[in-house]
Amino acid sequence: MLETLLVYTHILAFLSWTVFLTSQTALARPEWINAAVVDRLVRVDRIALAAGAAVLATGLARVAWGAKGPQWTLAQPLLWGKLALFGWMAWDSWRAHLEYLRWQRMLQVHGQLPSADVIDTQRRRVMRAAHLMMWLPLLGVMLSRGWFAR
Repeated sequence: MLETLLVYTHILAFLSWTVFLTSQTALARPEWINAAVVDRLVRVDRIALAAGAAVLATGLARVAWGAKGPQWTLAQPLLWGKLALFGWMAWDSWRAHLEYLRWQRMLQVHGQLPSADVIDTQRRRVMRAAHLMMWLPLLGVMLSRGWFAR
């Protein structure tokens, strides 16, 4: 029963992160940007960061209390591959978070919206994280099935 709950919460967190990361890519378009969109991006981004933290927390819980145990799981190269991809996504997400906050400050202080080039750069950053995300479930399934296990 514990393994089922651990897997369920991990998948739920992952799907939540997917939804809010993808929402950012949909909203961050030069032709759509306005003050309301900037505020919404900041809100959506905060939820995405919380979902990403939930992915990490539930993943660590699976390592600690999962059916295979930490000794087996920590010895697997696929786990470290997943963590490397997660780290890259988290880095891109954190940089995006700081950029959204900068946009919000610029808007509040100077009444300026970001340029189209800045928005496009930001969107590409978030899109990269979203595209890296598609590899995490594959590595997770392979890990859970013992592929390339030591």
